[in-house]
Amino acid sequence: MKFRPLHDRVVVKRADAETKTAGGIIIPDTAGEKPQQGEVVAAGPGARDETGKIQPLDVKKGDRVLFGKWSGTEVKIDGQDLLIMKESDIMGVLDK
Repeated sequence: MKFRPLHDRVVVKRADAETKTAGGIIIPDTAGEKPQQGEVVAAGPGARDETGKIQPLDVKKGDRVLFGKWSGTEVKIDGQDLLIMKESDIMGVLDK
């Protein structure tokens, strides 16, 4: 199944959580926090401005992004846990 977000929404795959601390202590799944970064899987065409023109998004598929702790709506598509959020929920893009 293909999913195409509408307007200024993006689909993000959350990065895998760290399972071990720098000191070597193993963190159980129930104690660890969900990562606040991920990869953009799909992006909508953009939001419309007051004149009706589409303003393209600053993020694109493949970008690594940082987002807020409570950002987005969790969904499951084809067995993958994903987040759907507005571009405004994204705080920034991680450059390589």
